[in-house]
Amino acid sequence: MKLLFRCLVFVTLVALNGSVFSQPFINEIKAFRRADSITAPAKDAILLIGSSSFTNWKNVATYFPNHTIINRGFGGSSLPHMTLYAEDIIFKYNPKQIIIYCGENDLTGGPSITADTVFERVKKLHQLIRSRYKKVTISYISMKPSPSREKYLETMQKANRLIKTFMEQQKKSNYIDVYNSMLDDNGNILTHIFLSDKLHMNAEGYKIWQGIIAPYLVN
Repeated sequence: MKLLFRCLVFVTLVALNGSVFSQPFINEIKAFRRADSITAPAKDAILLIGSSSFTNWKNVATYFPNHTIINRGFGGSSLPHMTLYAEDIIFKYNPKQIIIYCGENDLTGGPSITADTVFERVKKLHQLIRSRYKKVTISYISMKPSPSREKYLETMQKANRLIKTFMEQQKKSNYIDVYNSMLDDNGNILTHIFLSDKLHMNAEGYKIWQGIIAPYLVN
């Protein structure tokens, strides 16, 4: 199994960079390592992994005070980075639940990236996690609609549907839909819940997420 994981990491590095010597986001990963060396992470916590929607949720623990949260999101990342750094951001923590928010940045990778591409990457990550953690609950938060990425919404919705079907078919796994709650009654994106960049959420956006995510958290 360890050999398989090393092979997956090698292939991911080459796919991302064309070289095994380039390490994207290594500074963020080193920061996680330093933090863990200073304060040992709690066991049986709820682990958040993914991109900037988690990175920017710096006070996430205050939204869920009855749970121990470890946030290992790093901005700009895509699903292959979750696989690449799995030993650092997943397998060292022994969590009771892993919540994934990732996939948005994948869609911006060019015309070759389709809904099926993102779906297959989610499947690969899920399978990797399950190969080591048989009983941990794995949750996937739907990709969110944002004003700055409207051109990707159709592809995003298709990917979300594929991922939803997959997650609901897996044991101890679930799909958390935040997409529709970020739209108004006419199906338009709620612009007031975003920062000025029209991509990242403000406190009102995270308040919406809080209400949706809370029922899925493992006690």
